[in-house]
Amino acid sequence: MRLRIALLAGLSIALSACTTTPSIATKSPVETRWVGQSAGIFFAKFGPPLSDVSNGSSTTYTWRGGYKKAKIPAKYEEKDGKRGRQISTARSASLSCTVQLTVDSNYKISSIRTVSDRPGVNGPSYCAEFLASE
Repeated sequence: MRLRIALLAGLSIALSACTTTPSIATKSPVETRWVGQSAGIFFAKFGPPLSDVSNGSSTTYTWRGGYKKAKIPAKYEEKDGKRGRQISTARSASLSCTVQLTVDSNYKISSIRTVSDRPGVNGPSYCAEFLASE
């Protein structure tokens, strides 16, 4: 019995020393640009939302837009500063972006979440290219 209590006490002490470090989530360029801004400015610049859902003192808007046809150039390996073999061919892409904005009672954006995104012309996120630019 004493051994059990001693083991439990030891386990309790060992576990109490373990802590979880909160992960510091990096904000996306879209969040950095729009959180804290007026939703009116967002909708004036990019157009009206598709839908909205009221959640007490906040409202969640779903917005879709940024429709664009883009030509994505071919990509090549780089060896010793020279262009190597082709990795992907040039192509045309239909780009668009869908986000959900949560707006507080003062009509300020408290969060913005990307719902659908595609790789952009200059990077991995078309939403970031389209919505985060000034």
